[in-house]
Amino acid sequence: MSEHEAHLKKFQKELSAGTVSLALLAVLARAGEPLYGYLIAKELERVGEGVLSGKQSALYPVLRNLEAAGLLESQIEPSVAGPPRRYYRINERGREVLVEWTAAWRATRDSVDSVLEGVLQ
Repeated sequence: MSEHEAHLKKFQKELSAGTVSLALLAVLARAGEPLYGYLIAKELERVGEGVLSGKQSALYPVLRNLEAAGLLESQIEPSVAGPPRRYYRINERGREVLVEWTAAWRATRDSVDSVLEGVLQ
């Protein structure tokens, strides 16, 4: 991997770390029903056009943190194929935070877009 590629990968990782929680809340809000990790990862991949896709296992710590913060609830359900699955759903507090975080994201995005305007693409 070249130095340029390494810097790009680091930049992408830093951007992703700051947006995964927002994206997870949005996916669960859109779903309308509880989802388990694999389905959440597939939905992120589908609606995020692959930009937010990554290792499925990396989502679980974020989901646990969101649940510990009181933004999600989870329930373990038996599975006919394999071990039990933990299903996550967004709660009312999570929906309120999603609105706040979405506004913060849009303000940040608009600010950065303004700074980048006119830069060669």
